[in-house]
Amino acid sequence: MYFAALLARTEDGWEASDTELDDVETLSDLADLAREASPDEDTVFVLIEQEDSWFGLVRVDGEEDPRIFVSDAAAAARSAYGELLLTDELLGREPGADDVPDLDALDLDGTEDGESEEEPGDDEEEETAAAGAVPHGPVGDGGILDDLGVGEKELRGLDPNEALAEIAEALGASEVLETVR
Repeated sequence: MYFAALLARTEDGWEASDTELDDVETLSDLADLAREASPDEDTVFVLIEQEDSWFGLVRVDGEEDPRIFVSDAAAAARSAYGELLLTDELLGREPGADDVPDLDALDLDGTEDGESEEEPGDDEEEETAAAGAVPHGPVGDGGILDDLGVGEKELRGLDPNEALAEIAEALGASEVLETVR
C-alpha cells in the first residue's frame, strides 16, 4: 500500500492534494505534475510513502531540477514508484548504464554454450554484484528541507511509518496533509 500527495507552498500557506501516480512514468513526468500544482512556481513537494518500508520526497522549485530524498533505496527499488525516484545520478551510476550487456562487446569465442575458459573469481563476482546493487539506507539530498527547519540528521532518522506526518508537522502543514490521507 502506498500514499502519494502533493504539498504546494502558496501565499496563504500550504495546500495539499492527493495524487495518483499510475500515469507517471519518469521523474520528469513527476516534476511536471508537481509544477502543475503551483502555477506561481512556488515550492512543491511530492510525498510518497510505501507502508512500513520507505518514504520519498521530491522537491520542485519552479523550473529548477527536482531534488530527491529516499529513506531506503533498496526498499524503494522493489517498488514501481520508488524506481521513479532512483535515478542513475541519485545512485551514483553512469547515466544510461544498465545491467544488460552490450552485445557488440561480447567475446563470442565458441565458449558461449555454457563452457568457460576460466571460472570467475570471487572478486570478479563481487564487483559485478556491486555494480548493479542499490544501497540500503537513505540516498539523495539530505538537505532538501534545511531551509524549512528540518535538518539532514533529523530527516535521515525518521521512521518511514511516521515520516510524512512529522515532516508536515514541522512545515506547519499537518492539517492540510491529513485532509487528503
